[in-house]
Amino acid sequence: MKKHETPVPIIGVWGIIFIYILLCIVTLFLSKFFFSIILQGGIITDWLMLAVFFSTPAVSFIFLIISLVRLVQDFITRRTGRRFQVKLLAYFTIVLLFSVIPLVLITNLSTAEIMRFWNTLDMESTVEYAQRFIVDAYALHLEKVQHVADTTDFDRLLANQPTEIPRGLIAVQDFKMVTAPAREDEPRWVSSRFWGKADQMLDTPPAQFQGVVTRNKNRDIDVIRYLMVIHATTVRVITYDLGEGFDAAIDTFNIQSSRFEVIKTLNIQFKHIVLLFFAVFFLPVVLVVLILAVSFTETITKPILDLTEATRKVATGDFSVHITAKKNDELGLLIHSFNTMVRDLEKTRKALIEAETRSIQQRMAEQLAHEIKNPLTPIKLSAERVLRRWQNNPENTGEIVASSMLSIIQETERLSTMLSEFRTLFRPIEPSVSNTAVSAVIDPLIASYRFSYPAITFTVNALDLTAAVKIDECRFTQIITNLVVNSIDAVNAMDAADAIHPSDVKRIEIQTDTIKKQGAVFCRISITDTGRGIPSDIREKIFIPYVTTKKEGTGLGLPIVERIISDHGGAIWFNSHVNLGTTFFVDLPSA
Repeated sequence: MKKHETPVPIIGVWGIIFIYILLCIVTLFLSKFFFSIILQGGIITDWLMLAVFFSTPAVSFIFLIISLVRLVQDFITRRTGRRFQVKLLAYFTIVLLFSVIPLVLITNLSTAEIMRFWNTLDMESTVEYAQRFIVDAYALHLEKVQHVADTTDFDRLLANQPTEIPRGLIAVQDFKMVTAPAREDEPRWVSSRFWGKADQMLDTPPAQFQGVVTRNKNRDIDVIRYLMVIHATTVRVITYDLGEGFDAAIDTFNIQSSRFEVIKTLNIQFKHIVLLFFAVFFLPVVLVVLILAVSFTETITKPILDLTEATRKVATGDFSVHITAKKNDELGLLIHSFNTMVRDLEKTRKALIEAETRSIQQRMAEQLAHEIKNPLTPIKLSAERVLRRWQNNPENTGEIVASSMLSIIQETERLSTMLSEFRTLFRPIEPSVSNTAVSAVIDPLIASYRFSYPAITFTVNALDLTAAVKIDECRFTQIITNLVVNSIDAVNAMDAADAIHPSDVKRIEIQTDTIKKQGAVFCRISITDTGRGIPSDIREKIFIPYVTTKKEGTGLGLPIVERIISDHGGAIWFNSHVNLGTTFFVDLPSA
């Protein structure tokens, strides 16, 4: 019977949900960083940053592809439940599209409408007018400074004599050259007189020539300075107030003007930015949702597949099936009901087996009496023959004694063998607690059969070389020997002309593996031959004593094997097809 293994998801549902939450958090932080770079620089981020941004959707896309490839493989291998899983996935995808498409359209249209409204604003003219206003205002202040320098009596002001102070004048400072300079371009100046705000006092003259001093951003905050040359060794610096926040307003204007240029650039690249936004932040969420849908469908279909596989096993007669229900929902209730039904069927089956066993024992007693009577007849005839010769012709008695005694010995041995097998079949077998290595028994046994039957191809496939079973080595050898001998007899009785696949004639394959069943670990041994197969009319009676297809068989070999396996907590069953061969399966508890 072909097994239908339920694939294990790469990542569980809870793992994908955790990744989804983590993705949302990362997306929140990355999106802020993403828009900050674009709005400040007016460019879509560089290649390195794009690689970082696209790493998340790339990984999500790879996981989705792997999940879909597994689903395609399920279709190719015709795994049970694949159509139901695809239907569930299709429903999830349709619901996702119904949710995503309106959101994408509304976001795109809203953003486009905002940008269209922005384009209707004549910001270029506004910026140009503001620039002209700033230039004109500064030129007006320069004229005022020149006027103050030409009309004010600074000597009286510096001497603290009453005089009219011009509006905007906040400081006047005189510098005097105290010594002759060492070099003409390096004069030494010191402040000689000062009037005004103390924070406007300078250490040295800000220029060397008369006129408006070039402004220094760190030194001349919100002021204009004018230098007057009094004579060769004296200069005067006039400080004029531009008004509080003048320079800050200029800086703000420059910043806003540059931002407007960024917005103009972004307007040109608007479509690319929108596509990049959806690809970097929206697409990963959609992909993770799809991966979650695939994993969720696998989680839903797994109990259904387990039920399907369990039903098939029960149909083949394996009532040891038990499904573990992980949830207490309706599906868990269904699984619980199935387990209860299987237990009830097992009890009914055992009751039927017991009734059948009693009937079999009665038939076996009759059969045993018949089988015992068969060898007794030739024994009696041989003895009577010798007795008559001895009574009628004692001199020639020796002529028939040897043949008669040989016949008696042979029939007696056959009777002894039959009684020994019968006693073995019905004598209580104490289960062995010793451990036997599977390979240590099978490998030398098959090696001897290869030598004795060179026309037969023997193959041993051990999936677990360390497998061991909880049974005495002698009992285990008896099981394997009986099954292998039956396979050899079936293969030797097969003609190449009768084989459907002639290349499979005279081939015996033994395979061992470790499985889990009912929460316990078992070693499974399968013995496959290419013989005639078991006739369909005796397959249900194959483990009944005295049922055999061989002329020289007693019909007790397989019943004894079944008894030994059952008493050690194992199971035996078979698959057989006429002219194709037979496979016997043996499950024994692993050591």
